[in-house]
Amino acid sequence: MTGAGGFIGSHLTRRLHLLGADVHAVSRHPRDSGYGEKWHPVDLCDAGATAALVETVRPEVVFHLAGEVNGARDPGIVAPTLHNNLGSTVNVLAAVTEIPGARVLLTGSSEEPRPGNGHAAPSSPYAMAKWAATGYAELFHRLWDAPVTVLRPTMVYGPAQRDASKVIPHVTLSLLAGRSPGLTSGTKLADWIYVDDVVDAFLTAAVADDTIGRVLDIGTGTKTSVRQVVELLFQIVGSPLRPRFGVIADRPGDIPQAADIALAADLLGWRPAVDLKDGLQRTVAWYAEHMSYEPL
Repeated sequence: MTGAGGFIGSHLTRRLHLLGADVHAVSRHPRDSGYGEKWHPVDLCDAGATAALVETVRPEVVFHLAGEVNGARDPGIVAPTLHNNLGSTVNVLAAVTEIPGARVLLTGSSEEPRPGNGHAAPSSPYAMAKWAATGYAELFHRLWDAPVTVLRPTMVYGPAQRDASKVIPHVTLSLLAGRSPGLTSGTKLADWIYVDDVVDAFLTAAVADDTIGRVLDIGTGTKTSVRQVVELLFQIVGSPLRPRFGVIADRPGDIPQAADIALAADLLGWRPAVDLKDGLQRTVAWYAEHMSYEPL
C-alpha cells in the first residue's frame, strides 16, 4: 500500500490488519509499524526503485493512495504535483503490469471531469494530475490488460485526520480548545463521505472482477454546504461560541461536487452506511478523547 501513513491509508491498513492481510507499506522515509505492516522506504517517483520493490514483494493487490494533496491554485505547485502524483502513478502501473495477476486500485479525485460534475474542467493542478493519472490507468488497461480500478472519493472525513487545515478537524479542534474558528463564507457545497465507508469501497473493489478497467465515484450523492457541516459540529460539541464565517477568502474556481454512486452500487453492492450527523459525532468523540493528538 502506498500512502499507508495518510488519512485513508492508515484506516485501510488497520482494517487489512484485522482481516489478517500481509500488508507492505511504502513511504519515502522509514516508519514504525502501527498494525503489523512492513514498511519499505521507497520514493515512488524513482521508476527503478518502484519496479524493484514490486518485483520483491510481488503483491496480489496494490492500493495506490500516495500523492501530493494540495488544492491550491498556485503555479508553483504544478511541477511538484505533476511529478509526485502523475509520475509516481505511472511508475506503479508500469511495475505492477509486470506481475501476473496483481490488482491495482488507484485513488482518483471527485474534481476530475466526470458526469457527476457535468464534466467540468479540473479546477487545480492537483485535479489535473489526478485526471491525467486516471487516463494513464485506462491506457494501461486498454493496451496491456492491466487489472486496474480507479475509485474517486469525494470529501472524506473522520477520526485521526492529521491535516488540521481541513475544515472538519480545524473546526473540531478549535471548539474543543475553546476557540471560535475563522472560516470562509461556508457556501461551498460538497459530498461528505465517512472514512470507514471509503475503506469498505476499496476492500470490496479489490476482490470484485466487474470493477476492472472501471472508474467509480465513491460518496453519498448528497451535497451539503460547509456552513451546514460547521453548524452541526457546533451543535455536537455544544459550544456557546459562534462561527466566524467570511474571515478567510473563498477559494476561486470551486464547483459543487457530488458522487454518482449508481455504478458502485451496481458493481460492488456498495452504499455508504454512515450518515453525516453520525459520522461527525464519531469524529468529534475521537478528537475529544485524543486532545493530545498532534495534527499536521
